[in-house]
This record gives sequence, structure tokens and C-alpha cells, in this order.
Amino acid sequence: MQLLIFLIAYPFLWVISILPFRLFYWFSDFVFFIVFHILRYRRKVVQENLRLTLPHLSNQERAVVEKKFYSHMCDIFLEMIKTITISEKDIRKRFVFTNMDLFHEMAKDNKSIILMLAHYASWEWMVSISLYTNLRAIGVYTKVENKYFDNLVRKIRSRYKGELVTTRETIKTVAENASKKIQCLYGFVSDQSPMLQKSFYWDKFMGIEVPIHTGAEMLAKRCDLNVLFVKIEKVKRGHYEATFVKLVDHPKDHPDYEISSLFLREAEKQILEAPEFYLWTHKRWKHRNKKHEVRKNID
Repeated sequence: MQLLIFLIAYPFLWVISILPFRLFYWFSDFVFFIVFHILRYRRKVVQENLRLTLPHLSNQERAVVEKKFYSHMCDIFLEMIKTITISEKDIRKRFVFTNMDLFHEMAKDNKSIILMLAHYASWEWMVSISLYTNLRAIGVYTKVENKYFDNLVRKIRSRYKGELVTTRETIKTVAENASKKIQCLYGFVSDQSPMLQKSFYWDKFMGIEVPIHTGAEMLAKRCDLNVLFVKIEKVKRGHYEATFVKLVDHPKDHPDYEISSLFLREAEKQILEAPEFYLWTHKRWKHRNKKHEVRKNID
């Protein structure tokens, strides 16, 4: 059944990927109409997230953000499909790194680098970073249940010399590379909500206390890795700029969880500047007010 679903879907995805950009975004507008007005995909989740995290906006202002977000969401997921066939020339033109000098400066000391990102703007096109560095580029991702679509995701995200490891493989991979002194670049999208029973660090994200993923920080400290935040801005439709922000270069000198907190602060600033480009369909704040449950279970 998995293969059948893939064989039916893949030709359609491939046709989308080869559309000229003008037709491609016209198609995205059509998808937006279906998703937003007809299917109303996760509209209640998005509205609740916006209400919780942007209380300073009026209901009308949040409604504007909501609509803009859905339009952007359709763009970015179709842009992921576009990556199947997009040329190197186009990806370089449409996803620009503004300060590679900082990246190269951080790489000079021969330590591996962790890039921490939020689900913001076009995190998918960050795969093009491997075009600009000789470091072994490795992205951390969650394995797709359908093995054929999982292979497709791996193919899409590995087009430009990059590699992927699943979340379960990450610790072993980073530790092995560190022991062999292989300088690598690791990409972590670190704003997800961890499983409640595995949560041990809580912090405020967009003003609400929630459990926080600390895997990137843990690995940075264990293997002495430099850490950069990547701020991605949507310049115009189909065009993005990524700017590196230095978080730490001596992670072991920082108190526990400070690196994770620094990442959250940068992500918050980015979201507040233009909230329509954040991925609001995730139930990021579903565990709010549950910290006492975790403590009770631990006790």
C-alpha cells in the first residue's frame, strides 16, 4: 500500500516541481484557496496559537496574520517539492546567505558547527548551505513513516552534497565524527515540542512556559561545537535571505540550558518581526501549564 500511494503521488509531485515559477506560484494560490477556505486545515489550532502568543494584536490583526500565514505555508511546502528539480543557479539566486564570512570565521578553528533554526520562512531551502562550504553537511530530521516518501525526503534534502540523519541516529553520528575529528555542519530545527514524559527543561517561548528541546545544546557541550542561529527572512515571494547570528563558540563555558534559551530569544525576535512566516499549524504550546505533571511523575 505504501508503494502504491507513492507511485500515485510522485508523478504529480514531479510535475509540480518542473512548473515555471510564475505558474508554480499561481498553483500555490489555488492550493491556498482549497486549504484555507474549503478544507480549513487546522484553522482552530492556528487561531489558538496566535491568540496565545500575540495577545498585543487585535482580533482583526491576528486574522490578517492568519491569512498571510496560510498563503506562505502553501508556498514553502510547494517549494520543498520544487527542490526535486530546482537548478543550482535558481537556488543560489532565491536563497541568499548574507554573511558567509561569519560562518567561515567560526569554521577556522576546526571545530564542527551546529546551526539552530526555527520553523520560519524557508527552512527547507537551507539545504543549499552545502554549496558554500567544504564541511560535511548533515541535517537532523524526523523519519517519515512511509519508507518511499522517506527516501524522497532524503533525496530532496540531500541534493547539494548534504546528508540526513534521523533524530535517533544523531547522538551516535555526532559522537563518532567528533572522535574521528571530522569537521561537520549539523542543522537542527529546534523549536518543536518534545514528548512531555521526556521533558526536563522548561522555558518561556513567546511568553508561555513550555518544554524545550535541548538536544543541540547537549551535543554542543559534549563535543565542543560552535553554535550559530540562522535568521531567515522572506524578501519577496520565492526569495529568502539567511543571516548567521553567533550564539556561542565555547559551549562548555555556558551554564546548562543557556544556549537553548539564547536560541529561543532569537527565534522570538524573528517571529515578532513578521509572525506570518512562522509555522503556526504545529501544536507547539499544547503542554503549557503541564510542568507540574512532569514533576509529579518524576517524584
